[in-house]
Amino acid sequence: MHDISLITTIAFGLTGALLFGLLAKRLGMAPIVGYLIAGIMVGPHTPGFTGDVHLAQQLAEIGVILLMFGVGLHFHWDELFAVRWIAVPGALGQSIAATVFGLLVTVAIGWTWNAGLVLGIAISVASTVVLLRVLEDHGLVEATEGRVAVGWLVVEDIITVVVLVLIPALAFDGESSLLDVFKMGGLAIGKLLILTAIIAVVGVRFVPWLLLRVARLRSRELFTLSVLVVAMAIATLGYLAFGASMALGAFLAGMVVAQSRVSSEAAANALPMRDAFAVLFFVSVGMLFDYREVFAQPLLVLGLLAVILIVKPVVALLIVVIGRNSVRTGLTVAGGLAQIGEFSFIVAEAARSAKIMPDAGHHALVGAAIVSISINPWLFQRILAVEKLIAKSPALKNWLDRRANARGEMANLKELGQPDAAKRNAIIVGFGPVGQSAFRRAQEMGFDAIVIDMNVDAVLELQAKGVHALYGDSRRREILTEAGASHAHCIVVTIPEIAAAIDTITTARALNPKIRALVRTRYSNHAEHLIAAGADAVCNDEAEASTALSLLMRANLPRTATNPSVA
Repeated sequence: MHDISLITTIAFGLTGALLFGLLAKRLGMAPIVGYLIAGIMVGPHTPGFTGDVHLAQQLAEIGVILLMFGVGLHFHWDELFAVRWIAVPGALGQSIAATVFGLLVTVAIGWTWNAGLVLGIAISVASTVVLLRVLEDHGLVEATEGRVAVGWLVVEDIITVVVLVLIPALAFDGESSLLDVFKMGGLAIGKLLILTAIIAVVGVRFVPWLLLRVARLRSRELFTLSVLVVAMAIATLGYLAFGASMALGAFLAGMVVAQSRVSSEAAANALPMRDAFAVLFFVSVGMLFDYREVFAQPLLVLGLLAVILIVKPVVALLIVVIGRNSVRTGLTVAGGLAQIGEFSFIVAEAARSAKIMPDAGHHALVGAAIVSISINPWLFQRILAVEKLIAKSPALKNWLDRRANARGEMANLKELGQPDAAKRNAIIVGFGPVGQSAFRRAQEMGFDAIVIDMNVDAVLELQAKGVHALYGDSRRREILTEAGASHAHCIVVTIPEIAAAIDTITTARALNPKIRALVRTRYSNHAEHLIAAGADAVCNDEAEASTALSLLMRANLPRTATNPSVA
């Protein structure tokens, strides 16, 4: 019988992740907790089935590549620039504080300073997935304080990228001098600059060109394959040629793809792959977790939790308030970042590979992550409730409000645009003859029309004319989100395929239950299915043709000699 260890590891890992992920969601926790527990259950430290840890780690490496590729793909300097006066000093200050306190905890139990430094950096980085979840639960994603928190986390991600470059410089023995450490750090940064320069010169020219040519073939499979090849190839070449971590190469690959005019569809195609392998990444992290080590070193775990749940929120709140920003913004940032997640594990895995951090650090980190992620929704709500306590003291509240309003938050966030609720947006799906007519009519009626189409040349032509047009599949949530479906007034679906139209309406309704859906279809018997899917009005080609022919018959028009088929 042939070896199926890879298949069994994936099958049991994903099955366990699904079951425990559903249970975690049911209990009001992030699914990541369920994925980690699933890894523990199929790992070597618990009875029953044991997956292949070596294979799981390689699958996890793919997960890391796709996670970092996604970070680079969605990295926008303009979003960070808008909140730079809060996010940059805030993230740097909080990261330094968390690193220092983490270092003190580890040195106190006898660790070397470089191992403690890496573990301190690992706990300073919060999880993007967990942050966005709590912001969505409280309707704060588009609010000022929510966007500040996201920008804050973007800075932390950049810090993570820099740390991944410098980790090899920290892998020294007791005989290495401080000068040797600086030399290794300088060499690592030099390699990063060379790699970045090569990608900037070659990759930024070649990759967008390649994706554009593949997009013109209108083959979804080839386009998805192209995106995957770019992510894997740049990450692997960076590792083999420059010794850079694959996570770093994947981040740079994402930034290169983001320069392409078809980046929206590339992001939408990469997301399902990223999510699947990210689950395997968390499962593999759980497989290496030995719960007995947590009980063997309780002071280490408690110390890390104290830094994550107390030091990080308090420092974040103080930085925001001292910077003359509103208390609500400070509380939102403090509550949202009081946890650790995927990037903490990436840093820890890189440190373990470089033999800097002992296995006990990994076990303590996973234990602290499970606890902090589990209680984060509850903690976030309690931290926001502090604003009500402050309101009970009018003098304190008025003083804080005056600080925020006088050269404070309004000045810091003057470039942070907010969605205009009064602006009427119309999304036109498909830019054939019907879509073009709908687009012109929408403009005549004063709508800000946005076009989505799978014809890349049509999209490029519209963009050249200054029209907001996206290349992508309208059935994908990511494409409709970028088109602004969450706050759009209406969506006009002109594509003839019934299945694609139904999926588009369903996705748009999920993003915005109030959106008006106007749909064109070829056949009259499709109308009831479209209405059942959420269409407000359906126009079918059969009925329009029948009406037009009836009118022509009544008009008794003479036969056209030159072209009898045209009336």
